[in-house]
Amino acid sequence: MTPAELTDTDIAALAQDLRARGEPFAIATVIRTAGATAAKPGAKALLDAHGVILQGWIGGGCVRGALVKATKRAMEEQQPQLISLHPQDVLDQKGVAAGDDVDGMRFARNGCPSKGSIDIFVETVLPLPELVIFGTSPVAVALAGLAETFHWDISRPVPDNTEPTPLPAAGRMIVVATQGREDLASLRSALAIPNVFIAFVGSRRKFASLAEKLAAEGISEAALARVHAPAGLAIHAVTPDEIALSIIAQLTSERRRERRGETPGDD
Repeated sequence: MTPAELTDTDIAALAQDLRARGEPFAIATVIRTAGATAAKPGAKALLDAHGVILQGWIGGGCVRGALVKATKRAMEEQQPQLISLHPQDVLDQKGVAAGDDVDGMRFARNGCPSKGSIDIFVETVLPLPELVIFGTSPVAVALAGLAETFHWDISRPVPDNTEPTPLPAAGRMIVVATQGREDLASLRSALAIPNVFIAFVGSRRKFASLAEKLAAEGISEAALARVHAPAGLAIHAVTPDEIALSIIAQLTSERRRERRGETPGDD
């Protein structure tokens, strides 16, 4: 729980509801003020992904524009933001301009007549990344158990009857760990979900054979190229637990790559 949730029951209740629905949100906290300001240190608000205040209060319209920008930036970068609002004369004294980022603090102009200064910390609360696991093989079971430790939201759909939680594509990954049981049906279902990372537990030769059959059904070469086979990083894994570990390592690497805005193959 965030500090705001520990001290504000209304924020806590709304945060719990948003988490249950898998919706991202942010908590903004006033950490310092100088001069005349409407909000004081400790004031908190819960905002949606677009920066709209849903609960709490953190000041009037003078801070809203900067808060909206900071919230959207925090969501995009998946990093907390620290913003410092000052009247123009204070910005001039500090030798900074609105929009400057100095040592992790983003400066903004406070146009309120009161001419106060206020620092606000914005932290995001994002849905857990979703891991869709096809199959009931020993690797699938080991992967599901290990993924919970790394805070993945796990779903175990039935092939051709899957409706994963509607998260952004970057927040969902698929592992087909059927290992001989419903391989084609599971791959077919996985490929029907656009713009997601797909890994197949099996050899390159086995996947190539399955890919030929799927291509004969009309699935494009570009779609089949999305599948990473074999799944997992090359750590010479043998047991189901070791294979699951190699897959978690691969998924984690891919998640971090996406967060940095890199493409596969970037160093």
